[in-house]
Amino acid sequence: MKYNELTRRYFESAACAGMLAGSGILRGAAGSRAQGTWVQFDVRVNSNTRRTIEAVRFLAFACPHVIAVAAWLAEQAVGQELNGQLPQSVQCLSERFGVPVEKLGRLLLVEDAWNAATTAGGGH
Repeated sequence: MKYNELTRRYFESAACAGMLAGSGILRGAAGSRAQGTWVQFDVRVNSNTRRTIEAVRFLAFACPHVIAVAAWLAEQAVGQELNGQLPQSVQCLSERFGVPVEKLGRLLLVEDAWNAATTAGGGH
């Protein structure tokens, strides 16, 4: 399969891959390895305001498109307000990363994992 330049760059570097340690980490996951796509986000917010994202890490068992989108999201979210929403819609991400229509469901799992980590009661 051919991947666009953005997908290749974020997949190959997988910046922000890993987990965050310590207290106050918001964590959310979606999908399953058995079905071929699983994504987890760890989010640390400013301890004073509890609103500004200070760090994000992700783990993924997924195709290059999903790994690239998760890496991009983790990078883009730092410094943003915690609001439970992706910085761009799934449709915009699909277009930006050249994700084929048959893989859109996988991007919805990225969105579900992000929502689980960043909405009230979603993390731990």
